[in-house]
Amino acid sequence: MSEEHYLELCDNPVQFENASSVNNVFFDEANKQVFAVRSGGATGVVVKGPDDKNSIAFRMDDKGEVKCIKFSFGNKILAVQRTSKSVEFINFIPDMPTMEYSQECKTKNASVLGFCWTSWNEIVFITDQGIEFYQVIPDKRSLKLQKNQSINVNWYMYCPETSVILLSTTVQGNVLQPFVFRNGTMSKMSKFEIELPAVPKPAKLSLSERDIAVATIYGQLYVMYLKHHSRTVNSPGAEVVLYHLTREGACKKTHVLKLNTTGKFALNVVDNLVVVHHQSSQTSIIFDIKVKDPDSTLNVHQPVLPARSIHPYKIPLRGPTAVGSQTPVPCELYSSTWSVFQPDIIISASEGYLWYLQVKLQPAVILLKDKGKLMDFLLRRRDCKMVILSVCSQMLIGGERGSLPVIATVFDKLNQVYKEYLEAEQSYTMAVESGQSRGNPSLKRPVRTQAVIDQSDMYTHVLSIFTEKKDVSHKFIIAVLMEYIRSLNLFQITVQHYLYELVIKTLVHHNLFYMLHQFLQYHVLSDSKPLACLLLSLESTYPPAHQLSLDMLKRLSTANDEIVEVLLSKHQVLGALRFIRSVGGHDNVSARKFLDAARQAGDEMLFYTIFRFFEQRNQRLRGSPNFTPGEHCEEHVAYFKQVFGEQALMKPATL
Repeated sequence: MSEEHYLELCDNPVQFENASSVNNVFFDEANKQVFAVRSGGATGVVVKGPDDKNSIAFRMDDKGEVKCIKFSFGNKILAVQRTSKSVEFINFIPDMPTMEYSQECKTKNASVLGFCWTSWNEIVFITDQGIEFYQVIPDKRSLKLQKNQSINVNWYMYCPETSVILLSTTVQGNVLQPFVFRNGTMSKMSKFEIELPAVPKPAKLSLSERDIAVATIYGQLYVMYLKHHSRTVNSPGAEVVLYHLTREGACKKTHVLKLNTTGKFALNVVDNLVVVHHQSSQTSIIFDIKVKDPDSTLNVHQPVLPARSIHPYKIPLRGPTAVGSQTPVPCELYSSTWSVFQPDIIISASEGYLWYLQVKLQPAVILLKDKGKLMDFLLRRRDCKMVILSVCSQMLIGGERGSLPVIATVFDKLNQVYKEYLEAEQSYTMAVESGQSRGNPSLKRPVRTQAVIDQSDMYTHVLSIFTEKKDVSHKFIIAVLMEYIRSLNLFQITVQHYLYELVIKTLVHHNLFYMLHQFLQYHVLSDSKPLACLLLSLESTYPPAHQLSLDMLKRLSTANDEIVEVLLSKHQVLGALRFIRSVGGHDNVSARKFLDAARQAGDEMLFYTIFRFFEQRNQRLRGSPNFTPGEHCEEHVAYFKQVFGEQALMKPATL
């Protein structure tokens, strides 16, 4: 069961003073910082964040209980709320005045519910009567009202990632009014209504902020509503309803996630997956909104994987009681003291820990038996490459060997993503070359995600290892290789020569020359220079390969020099000479290049044959068998004399 825990708490949590030793613990979602506040005489504050190697510690005058405390971006200005009427500010910018300054809310008789920083020097006050958008001027220790909006507010929610504030309005609280803040401006978005469950009259439900979360999923902003089980309706359980929030146009209900149980829940979003924690069963389930139900206009989703608990976590002992030999204490998972924040944060104030929730992909391989669905799931995840390649290997080699149709489906899914990336890269290159990129900041080079599994990845990590396996039939090996090539051709991706080479070497290894001949004859293997070279090198094993290679080279018509180089490097000197004669290039080739190769081969008769050939060429072209100084063959002439004697040199022909 332990290998099936697909959720885990990160190994390097943010540690802070736990609730037993401080008066209050606050979390700032924008900066991902924990504020541990201790009162008494002066107010001591310790701030810890995920990227802070050292905590920030400071003291403030004790002017009453702290209700809310947050830094602006970059820790430049601190804002502290102690009363329902005003917010105090302290500059943390070098060479700026450090005395506190204060700002009261502008609306009379309004109470400040809280505040949100939208940039390093812009802040929004949310009151029960509306919102007020200010610019902070630190050097003047003052604030300037930019814009305000009157609206009755029950509670609010902020999404720092998109700078959207959601206000709950009306008596039932289920009409939500979003505002977005960009570049110093405040814009009102379309308000929308959350459908509450039906209850018997005269009872009325109201929308609680505990049942709402705002998060970005696949680059789109969603409001997630935890709709609890209604006892009056024959409902199988609670559900999470997703409302898609767009800059323009109405907010629409787009997805329903079926929880199939009741109780207390909490929501996170990790790697574009909606995670629903269930306290009483101490398990979590995950949903992928990209998994579509073909029979539903409104996407109704079931969990992608069965419910499992978060992987057990052990907390090392701290403080004076901690001894090196003591074992870490198991952490109480799904504790009632846990607080969950978007997108992926879990805080235990009692333990003094902030964790990032993480998805482990390997357990999904065990739990998702359908390879097509598994591949769809993995391709959408952040760190998927090595897991996908491992699945491909297991599918070909391990006990989980798949059928050819399943293997074909997996290859097609991989190559579709690969093709989309290649097309995006090509479009970007063309735009840059044509000058469209100038003055167009939106044009960006496509990001190569881990989901792009190219031919090199497949060759290195899967196919080259697979073809070496002794316990796999050669028919299956060749069928798999051809299936991958078929898939590449389907998506019009140019097949790299090393894949064709793998096919040829496999065929030759199993003496399947008739199949090799057919593949070449019917152009199943596309023409290329490296392929022609490989065929030439097979001549001794399979004599027809020489002619097959020549036919391919003639079709290519541009490969002569490369072929000569490759053959010479493989010490196939006569083969190289025979080839260059067949294409009519023997009058122009370098004699020294061939003589060098013949010397390196260490075969005296081979050297004699090559030397004599070029003597005859010299005689035919220049009327003398002697080499000219420009050909730099003096050392080879000396070697010939040494081995065969001067009398063996060809005499000039006389008329």
